[in-house]
Amino acid sequence: MNRFVVRSVKQCIVNGRSYYGSSAGGGGVYGSALVGRSVELSGQRNGGVAFGGFEWRRMMSSAPASMEKAPVEKKENSAAEDTKGKDVVVSSYWGISRPTITREDGTVWPWNCFMPWETYKADVSIDVKKHHKPQNFMDKLAYRTVKFLRVPMDMFFQKRYGCHAMMLETIAAVPGMVGGMLLHLKSLRKFQHSGGWIKALLEEAENERMHLMTMVELVQPKWYERLLVLVAQGVYSNAFFLIYVTSPKLAHRFVGYLEEEAIISYTEYLEAIESGEVENVPAPAIAIDYWRLPKDATLKDVITVIRADEAHHRDVNHFASDIQFQGKELREAPAPLGYH
Repeated sequence: MNRFVVRSVKQCIVNGRSYYGSSAGGGGVYGSALVGRSVELSGQRNGGVAFGGFEWRRMMSSAPASMEKAPVEKKENSAAEDTKGKDVVVSSYWGISRPTITREDGTVWPWNCFMPWETYKADVSIDVKKHHKPQNFMDKLAYRTVKFLRVPMDMFFQKRYGCHAMMLETIAAVPGMVGGMLLHLKSLRKFQHSGGWIKALLEEAENERMHLMTMVELVQPKWYERLLVLVAQGVYSNAFFLIYVTSPKLAHRFVGYLEEEAIISYTEYLEAIESGEVENVPAPAIAIDYWRLPKDATLKDVITVIRADEAHHRDVNHFASDIQFQGKELREAPAPLGYH
C-alpha cells in the first residue's frame, strides 16, 4: 500500500512539471502548486480498499513571468534613484525607532551607550581611606590574593597610570556581571525576589564599563596590552564564576579589597597629575555628559569622580560579604542603589 502511494505521488509530480513552462495558443504560462490534501486512508469498503487522492490545483496566470517581474524591478530601480544623494534612514520592520533625545539646553543627545536619565553627579565626599581589616581566614585569603596580584600589575605598567587604569577597569567590570547573572538565575530557580541586588550588581558592572570607555578616550592601548586584556578577562571571568558559585561571601570580600586597590591606584594617578608628571588634559566629552561635569572639566576631575565610584563599589561589596558572613542571604537586606 505504501509503495502504491509513493508511486502515485511521484507520478503526480512528474505530470505537474510537464505543464510548467509549456505554452499553447496565446503563450500562457502555467504554474502548478500542490495545495495539499493529505492522503486519507479509510477502511475496507465492500470488500475493497479505498484510498483518498491528492488534490492538485493549477494556479494560472495569463501574463508571462517576465512581464510580472518588470513592474517590481522598475519600482526598485526608481526607489534606488530616489535615495541617491540622500541620507538613508534605517527603518525597522517591527516599527521600533528611537525618539529624538535632547539635553537640557536643547542640543541633540549624542550617545547611544547611555541616556540622560542614567547620568549622575558622583559623591566625591565619600571616604576614600576606609579599609576593611581582615578578621577571619576568608578575609585574609581575599586580601592577600589581591595584594599578590597587584605586584605584577605594578611591575608591568610602572608609571603608565592611564594604561594601568584601563587594564584595571577591564577586570573590575567582570564581578558585577557575573554576580548579577548568578543571582538572576537563582531568583528564577527559587521563585524569589533578590532584594534589589541583581540591579545593584549589574549597575556596578555598567558603571565600571563606562570607566573603561572613558579611559579609552584618553589612552590608546597597544596590541600587547589588548592581548593581555584578552587573556586576563578569560581567566578572571571563569575563576570568579567558580568562586562565586562556591562562596559568594568570599567573592564579594575579594571584590571589596580589589576596589580598595583601585582607589589607591587612582589616588596615585591624581598625585601624578597634581605634581605635573601627567598632563591635566581636558576631560573627554563622554565623561562630561556621564558625570554631569562642567564644560571646562579636566582629567583631574574625571579621575576624582572615578575614584569616588570605586569607593562606592568597595562599600557595596564589603556590605554584601558582611551580610552573608552573618548567615543571611543578600535578599534579606535591601541593596544600596545609585551613586548619589
